[in-house]
Amino acid sequence: MTEPSSPKLTTAGKLVVFLFIAGCLYGAYYLFLRKPLGGPGAASPGGTPAAPKESGGGLFGGDGPAVSIGIAYGTEKERWLQWAAAEFAKTSDGKRIKIDLIPMGSLEGAQAVLAGDQRINVWSPASALYKDIFVEDWKVKHGGENKSPIVREENLALTPLVVVMWAERYGPFAAKYGQVSFRTLGQALAEPSGWQTIAQKPEWGLFKLGHTHPNESNSGLMTLVLMAYDYRDKTRGLTLQDILDPGFLTWEQGIERGVSGLSNSTGNLMKEMVLKGPSAYDAVVVYESVAIDYLKNAEGRWGELHIAYPQRNLWSENPYYILDTPWSSKEQREAAGKFLDFLLTEPIQRQSLTHGFRPGNPAVPVRFPGSPFVAYERFGLKVELGTVCELPKAEVINNLLAGWQRSHGAS
Repeated sequence: MTEPSSPKLTTAGKLVVFLFIAGCLYGAYYLFLRKPLGGPGAASPGGTPAAPKESGGGLFGGDGPAVSIGIAYGTEKERWLQWAAAEFAKTSDGKRIKIDLIPMGSLEGAQAVLAGDQRINVWSPASALYKDIFVEDWKVKHGGENKSPIVREENLALTPLVVVMWAERYGPFAAKYGQVSFRTLGQALAEPSGWQTIAQKPEWGLFKLGHTHPNESNSGLMTLVLMAYDYRDKTRGLTLQDILDPGFLTWEQGIERGVSGLSNSTGNLMKEMVLKGPSAYDAVVVYESVAIDYLKNAEGRWGELHIAYPQRNLWSENPYYILDTPWSSKEQREAAGKFLDFLLTEPIQRQSLTHGFRPGNPAVPVRFPGSPFVAYERFGLKVELGTVCELPKAEVINNLLAGWQRSHGAS
């Protein structure tokens, strides 16, 4: 008996079998790819894909931003630092490091670090004036450890203090008092009839002076120091006896009562003068760099400004302090160093000059065709300063601040 032959598959049947086999193969392949292997991209126990680990090559290897650093900086450097950060982002290191610029008054930045602001990995105040106080306060806060929180420091750019006045008012002021100092500024503030007595200009009202808040901004603290040096007629060795003298305290308080405004930062004060004009301020105490940055802005709104250098002065070095704090990692300190090295290169230092700074890199000249110190000489700019005073000891600065706070009810 002949066995029946197997039924032959139709064309449609063959297609069904093929699709079934293909589907099984695809399913197996898909499940294999999805299986956690414990490597980069593997699922965590909670089902969320784990963050990929750094590839070989350390901090600056691999793709995408590797680390972010926060820099608390005085606003006097804002325009330059914003430009520099944008240029740094175009470099190979910059593609791996995110720069977070945090504008703060110089003292405000130090106090934020002491309070544990974990955004801050670098503190870049206007000067080193408050450095010793910051370091001592850090040691006290952290159990008296004999360890500074600053692991590396460099000066980015230099600038002195200046008194910026409207040019039409500087002339009569100089004719009346001879020079600009904190003694002569105090005399102008003390005139009961203001500009009527100074220049027979009653329509100008009282003499109006502005400086920054000494407990928030470095330029305000420097102003107090220079007041003390002017009153004592000295340039170094400022002592506690000098600043606690009743005569000085009375004189200083008289000046402060006449101050028209206390801004939290030097850049904001200069901006306010340019925006509001002579009705707000006749003169402000700011950094030379800030004044240069705003010279042309002011001319188009209220007329020319004049830059006067006080009889005694102090340098602002704009230091860059890389911090070793509990929240700053080794990678963040390394990244902060990369950005510092970039800031000190000659092209970036040259750009600081266009914003009125005297470069911290000695290889970069100050006077040359096109330099603001040549182009803006008519506004009173000078390369050579008069007398530069010594930075006082920490105890003197602390007591200057304490005395100012008591007499002004400042918090």
